[in-house]
Amino acid sequence: MSASPTPADLSPTLDLAMELMRRPSVTPDDAGCQALMIERLERLGFHIESLPFGDVENFWAVRGHHGPVLAFAGHTDVVPSGPEIHWQHPPFEPCIDDEGMLWGRGAADMKGSLAAMVTAVERFVAAHPEHHGKIAFLITSDEEGPAVDGTRAVVAHLREAHERLDYCIVGEPSSTEELADVIKNGRRGSLGGVLHIKGKQGHVAYPHLARNPIHEAAPALDVLAREHWDDGNAFFPATSFQISNIRSGTGATNVIPGELEVVFNFRYSTEVTHEQLRERTEAILAAQGLDFHIDWTLNGEPFLTAEGELVEAAVDGVEAVLGRRPELSTAGGTSDGRFIATLGTQVVELGPLNATIHQVNERIRAADLDTLSQIYEAILERLFINA
Repeated sequence: MSASPTPADLSPTLDLAMELMRRPSVTPDDAGCQALMIERLERLGFHIESLPFGDVENFWAVRGHHGPVLAFAGHTDVVPSGPEIHWQHPPFEPCIDDEGMLWGRGAADMKGSLAAMVTAVERFVAAHPEHHGKIAFLITSDEEGPAVDGTRAVVAHLREAHERLDYCIVGEPSSTEELADVIKNGRRGSLGGVLHIKGKQGHVAYPHLARNPIHEAAPALDVLAREHWDDGNAFFPATSFQISNIRSGTGATNVIPGELEVVFNFRYSTEVTHEQLRERTEAILAAQGLDFHIDWTLNGEPFLTAEGELVEAAVDGVEAVLGRRPELSTAGGTSDGRFIATLGTQVVELGPLNATIHQVNERIRAADLDTLSQIYEAILERLFINA
């Protein structure tokens, strides 16, 4: 593997991306990434509002005084690297190899996107210093963690302050086979539950003196797994119910357990509400005669930007730069877009390839970041110059 190019050899986008990647900002530690971004944005005349909540660093930055607001949203935190011995290059020493691949934690998720956003705005402001509209940045260090004191908390602050937010581009790695082949214009909702079923502990040789919660739960879990929750729609697949963990027993082979814990999750469409899913689940369990309770967690409601100025600008911007139109998709997991959409904001996710995110040896094509920056700039022009 070649040594990284010197700063003089790097584009502004790659230079900034690698500077961010050198900071080991494992969630929720920001490790100085936001300070680096804020310094660049202040030079452009952005007003910066630091919004720390708990151990999480966040900031909201705005430039402009009138018109619709477009926010670039993202996170400076990354997941742990895993065993560094398995990395071909140290995870926090970014490197561009002989084949033009940028290696390092955060290349795709999502320090590369953050750098592309900043340089796109720098070029746009230089060309249009008196641009129409407001440009904003909503940046957190709590996307890869609990996601409580990050974007969720910032959105609550913006709502209380009656801040307007019309459009938002989230820099999550949305691409699959080639850059910008997919734009996420929505996400399914996520509803989690921990089911507790009570039985009666006893000796396996005397089952009539005990009540086995595993045996009692099995038929009910089968009903839940087979239940048809909805048909989905043109934008979302049908709602999915999945069991992720089952825990029970004392570890002894001759003891009937007294309790059973089942961890499950719904990924659901806009055809059903989380209240309906809760009611139907509890009705199925009650019909089986179980002694149970469920601890529910709503991780995020589904959101969809089916059409509008932002989707049109994003699709046209990709076509202008790459000569092809992207696919619109709502597949995959959740993102911080679920919190931002509650403000009535049009939200899309557009970023690098997601093939190696959260993996050892995370990497992307280095040239893709310069192209991504051009796409972000093209979207700005369509919303604020050519509208």
